[in-house]
Amino acid sequence: MSRPRIVIVGAGFAGYRTARTLARMSRNKADITLLNPTDYFLYLPLLPQVAVGILEPRRVAVSLSGTLPGVRLVLGEAHGLDMDARRVRYTDPEGGEGTLAYDRLVLAVGSVNKLLPIPGVAEHAHGFRGLPEALYLRDHVARQMELAATEDDRDRCAARCTFVVVGAGYTGTEVAAHGKMYTDAQVRGHPLPQGLRPRWLLLDVASRVLPEMDERLSRTADRALRQRGVEVRMGTSVKEATHDGVLLTDGEFLPTRTLVWCVGVRPDPLVESTGQPLERGRLVVDPYLQVPGRPEVFACGDAAAVPDLDQPGKYTPMTAQHAWRQGRVAAVNVAASLGVCARHPYRHRNLGFVVDLGGARAAADPFGVPLSGPVAGAVTRGYHLAAMPGNRVRVAADWLLNAVLPRQAVQLGLVRSWSVPLDTASPELARTPGRPERETGAGGRSGAGEGSGAGGGSGAGGERSEPVHEGITEIIDNTEKAQLAGAEPPPHPADRELADSRPPEPGPATSRPGEPAPDHPGGEPARNQPGAEPARNQPGGEPARNQPGGEPARNQPGGEPARNQPAPERPAQSPGTEPGRVPHEHHPAPGPVRREDIPAEGDT
Repeated sequence: MSRPRIVIVGAGFAGYRTARTLARMSRNKADITLLNPTDYFLYLPLLPQVAVGILEPRRVAVSLSGTLPGVRLVLGEAHGLDMDARRVRYTDPEGGEGTLAYDRLVLAVGSVNKLLPIPGVAEHAHGFRGLPEALYLRDHVARQMELAATEDDRDRCAARCTFVVVGAGYTGTEVAAHGKMYTDAQVRGHPLPQGLRPRWLLLDVASRVLPEMDERLSRTADRALRQRGVEVRMGTSVKEATHDGVLLTDGEFLPTRTLVWCVGVRPDPLVESTGQPLERGRLVVDPYLQVPGRPEVFACGDAAAVPDLDQPGKYTPMTAQHAWRQGRVAAVNVAASLGVCARHPYRHRNLGFVVDLGGARAAADPFGVPLSGPVAGAVTRGYHLAAMPGNRVRVAADWLLNAVLPRQAVQLGLVRSWSVPLDTASPELARTPGRPERETGAGGRSGAGEGSGAGGGSGAGGERSEPVHEGITEIIDNTEKAQLAGAEPPPHPADRELADSRPPEPGPATSRPGEPAPDHPGGEPARNQPGAEPARNQPGGEPARNQPGGEPARNQPGGEPARNQPAPERPAQSPGTEPGRVPHEHHPAPGPVRREDIPAEGDT
């Protein structure tokens, strides 16, 4: 008898729990495959602590290969389902196509950022659903504070140290609370000019903070935020976002360079491609987490509309607590469908909630007992350590070090603004020029589940194709928008003067007399290169896609054109070089280039 093939799509809270439970129950009598864009499970509740430097990123990323023995990991994003043929189509990180055949399928694709039709939000706001977004926010906040400290203009300084968080749920509340402590610690040693202080605002259309929690805990969180200095504005949201700031629904305009979008989540777009009944974008399932009419297909987590048996007519909310429990029930019922055990319906009992407000403060109601202050803080951290499937000692060690040592506020520059757009179907992956972006509508990719990630390996029966590279023009446009919004550093005025003072080098034969060559200093600026930032693929710069790290950048003096790229103009022959000879490949990159399309002031 052949071994049953079980495919789990997504390794968030629901998918990870399903895979772990099935691996223990099957005892190597089933082929379990986990499909996910990343090779880790992201413990999302601690992500705000990564954004402010309390925890290192790898602390909240639990290795799947190290914690799921007996489970085959496949790196990829699902982009289509054929339920009649029982196959899942996916794209691997390098653009190759593959398929996975299954006897049982568990959809735990999770959710993505929820968008609202507000002008400018998609262009100027950033979400908070994955590690790339947390790392970007950490760098961005540190950069704005450092630039504000050297800003001569009071209005520009105030705009840089003003941070707006939209959404007073769990994530938004924790981001605002930790963010205020993070920036206050920076100005303690380096005060801002003219006595300015970091300003954090928490906005929501709801009538109170944490509307899904008990009113007593909501009041506790509201009081802690206000005492810390966070401006809590309920009944107010963003009407329009621009590169200069945000216009609020009450008519006030707030100059700011930072807009964090935490208004909620929506189910992963992949479920729309199933053709099955949906409930507000979520796949309808029965109490046993099976899709009606498809007994071999199960769904759980944020992507599934699971009936609440304790409240007939309602569905369980999209929370990590429900996703974690549903993952176990899904695993038991998959095993039951294979004749291993009896199936069980999903029922839940509220164990309470915890919200970390930074430092020793928190709000918690374990088993319905409301707590606040240091006691709630201890309960909150103890709960997280118990709930994490790995890295507990490392997390506890970081907490201890943060308590006795000053926090490090440095920019790593690993994630750029254009690589973490708000409107993305892959919040767990930073966008790169070599990876095509999946559509966010029907037929989209698989999410990393309710809080991210998994990976590794290859798909069974997967036909491979050449990677599909997106046009670099879109990346250039996104970077220029980010520069105008103040999220990416434009060139400094001194750099412009330096570029103007450089004599033009001899251009190619196609250049007109008296004009500088477009591929040389003094000519047309290199696109997508912010002022003083090194050219791509040069020392200190970002490597060109599909090129070995040591090759010179495309269209730079001394470099040969990049392979598999649109043919550039032939670079000019350097003086003293023999005709037809390629210049030395380690020729230094040209100096700062002049940008005419962005203002002089901004990040440097």
